[in-house]
Amino acid sequence: MLQESLPAVGHGFRVPLVASDFHVTDPTLESCASLPQDVSTKTSPLGMGQDKERNACTAQGMAGNKAETSPCYLLTVRLIRARNLHWTDALSQSDCYVTLWLPTASAEKFRTKTINNCKDPVWNETFCYRIQSQVKNVLELSVYDEDDVTWNDHLFTVRFDVAKLPLGERVLMHFKSDPQRKEELEVEFSLENILGPSETIVTNGVLVSRKICCLEVQVEEKKRSKRRKPSTRKSISLTVKGSHEETQDLTLASDSIIMPSSSTKFHYAEHKEPALDVVLPKQKPYYSCHNCACHRKADSPNVALNSLPKGEKVPIAEDKKFDLYVKATDCSEDRDVRLGFDLCTEEKSFLCKRKRYVAAALKKVLQLEEDLQDDEIPVVAIMTTGGGMRSLTTTYGSLLGLKKLNIIDCATYLTGLSGTTWTIANLYRDAEWSQKDLEEKIAEARKHVTKCKLGSFSMERMKYYNEQLHQRKEEGHRTSSIDLWGLIVEYLLHDGKDNHKLSDQRQTVDQGQNPLPIYVAINVKDNYSTMDFKEWLEFTPYEVGFMKYGAFIRSEDFGSEFFMGRLMKKLPESRICYLEGMWSSIFSLNLLYIWNLSHTSEDFWHRWTRDRVNDMEEEPVLSLRPHEQKTQVFTSAGPLFRAVRAAITERASVAQYHSFLKGLQLHNNYLENEKFCRWKDTVLDTSPNQLTETAEYLSLVDTGFFINTSCPPLLRPERKVDVILHLNYSAGSQILPLDQSSKYYSEQGIPFPKVVLSEEERKNLKECYLFDDPETPGAPILLFFPLVNDTYQSYKAPGVKRSTSEMEEGQVDLTSRFSPYSTYSVTYKERDYDQLVKLTEYNILNNKHLILQALRTAVERKRPHKK
Repeated sequence: MLQESLPAVGHGFRVPLVASDFHVTDPTLESCASLPQDVSTKTSPLGMGQDKERNACTAQGMAGNKAETSPCYLLTVRLIRARNLHWTDALSQSDCYVTLWLPTASAEKFRTKTINNCKDPVWNETFCYRIQSQVKNVLELSVYDEDDVTWNDHLFTVRFDVAKLPLGERVLMHFKSDPQRKEELEVEFSLENILGPSETIVTNGVLVSRKICCLEVQVEEKKRSKRRKPSTRKSISLTVKGSHEETQDLTLASDSIIMPSSSTKFHYAEHKEPALDVVLPKQKPYYSCHNCACHRKADSPNVALNSLPKGEKVPIAEDKKFDLYVKATDCSEDRDVRLGFDLCTEEKSFLCKRKRYVAAALKKVLQLEEDLQDDEIPVVAIMTTGGGMRSLTTTYGSLLGLKKLNIIDCATYLTGLSGTTWTIANLYRDAEWSQKDLEEKIAEARKHVTKCKLGSFSMERMKYYNEQLHQRKEEGHRTSSIDLWGLIVEYLLHDGKDNHKLSDQRQTVDQGQNPLPIYVAINVKDNYSTMDFKEWLEFTPYEVGFMKYGAFIRSEDFGSEFFMGRLMKKLPESRICYLEGMWSSIFSLNLLYIWNLSHTSEDFWHRWTRDRVNDMEEEPVLSLRPHEQKTQVFTSAGPLFRAVRAAITERASVAQYHSFLKGLQLHNNYLENEKFCRWKDTVLDTSPNQLTETAEYLSLVDTGFFINTSCPPLLRPERKVDVILHLNYSAGSQILPLDQSSKYYSEQGIPFPKVVLSEEERKNLKECYLFDDPETPGAPILLFFPLVNDTYQSYKAPGVKRSTSEMEEGQVDLTSRFSPYSTYSVTYKERDYDQLVKLTEYNILNNKHLILQALRTAVERKRPHKK
């Protein structure tokens, strides 16, 4: 294989080119930076196949994935100079350098040399990247002042969308970070075709999965002639930056006994120009300056992986005690992350089966003369809100009322968050729960709600917690106090260990016999409040996934390790108690959440602590197509304000799970994708390098830290929900979560009925409201049930007045500070539990007419569509 490599210009950046693979038309290619490789072509098979643990080429795994071929380009960046940089040093001019970060093309951050004591530094250094044309490539050029006292003062960062560059032309750009001081950065770009085979990618229009390869590294120890005194065990450190594994060690034998050959593997994106860095025994590892690629030790092997012949065993290091070999192979194209916004195959099958139950139930409750046809059957959803033991109890009461009205059989979905997930998870242990009398389930829950909870902190129980957390850590999960809370929830709701898992609930919906349960959480980020950053994550027995990205995995794979859409390491599925702890993570609050309870805005904190991001002036002004982003200048808030923001956004604890988005990249047109824009609501949505897919872990918290609602999954247009029964169990204001939801959906452009209530109605809420907005296409009919004690005070059943002796039973204290139903109360008295169940059951039964009115309206609207 003929190899061409570029002369080293810059600091260690390499673009090894293989002439048999492609031809570069850029005449300036020879000026780009590269590390030449010295690789032997001697080969022999290792005899070890790829380590893919399972074949994911199923209808479930590939549904929605779109494979296409797309060209790659050669991006050349020449950092020329800066002008009029402001001083940060007290006694001298700035000592400036520039870092380059393009994570979609390279895992390394590169930097120029430092120009000392100069406000107009000249670098004139060139760097090259191989970029994928269908990926959103945003280059970040950060200017720093190297200072031994303050340690790397950040001056500003330019974020430049490479898609704006014209193909085949040189463009000299002047980025003006501060026009008043005439501060600017001068950079020359060129974007050239790389002729030859295009790269095959898989995309859903928002995320892109690219080809990955597997590198096997094997050490073969040589037989020693004499027995020697055992020595200290030594190891070889191996690093492939940007790979799934990142860094691994191979341990050498400690005595003269011949050790079997040992090996390890790396999985890496082929087109990100990866390299293997090796630190041999007795060598000190090199250290990169400020996370940038710097000079390496000359005797430390460094191998550009794309220069390796595929499938051949290649020696890269020899020692008198061992030989080191590598072999690169292509990985399977099968993917375990489903990229697509449509419903999964299993849910579609469920919907077909569920229609039989819904059609029969609707015919009965609406007293229809004829059977409903498939396209006449409305999709009805029951949506619950959180509130600890209060919401657990009220969910039982509401479902009991709906069961007596035969409305549960009319419902297709049942959603929950926080404490209502405890009720739903308990119900779905029984495959026929909605076909049975719920009194037995309610009595069982009563036993646990009213029992003494001191046993949860007994020595025996603490020992159990420790054993379970240790086992969970050994399995590969990341543990926190949220997992401990999950184990406490297990004790609060059960007599012993609960081995139930989310995927076990498939048997409860496999024949369409129950509504499909959907649990909701939000993904958050460090240093951001939930107002600034949150991403909706839904959990069903079939899948777990992000509605925003159209990325889903099978529920039993949640928590396992993924890379570029492939399952790398299968971890045991979490028991549902750990998920219940995460869905109701009361430990995830921070100071900004407390601030938001009494204020409607974070503007005060934003003014002082938020980093500043503004559109930047540039010359020449490049034409901007809809999917291209304006050039921005980013300025850090400063160390003091960053510390303040870290303090007010710090969460006591969050549930962290391996991210199944790891490695996936954003599509060049992702901001124009209507599915993404439907949930585009964070301050980082236009900053692709900072979004979720670059994170190692997901940080998941209770949805109540944003809005106390489990409605978003029901508003996916693919689910076509016609009627929502909104069961509100919030503490404090009963209308606030609905107002917040309505405002949020309006801002997102999501069809939702207008919530119109007078001030008098808001002060004295009734048991049920019907909100219908037929003028808004796609908006569901909403039945809102606030948690109030209205006519129940005088009526023990619909139309049945209380006697004088029964009036006390109707006095259910929901609002005073002495109410037994605090969100943080985990134990109720038996009388309090019974009263709350009866109240919520009554509120449902007493508003049968509104429920039937909503169902009848939904059916009537379906029928004209048929005609």
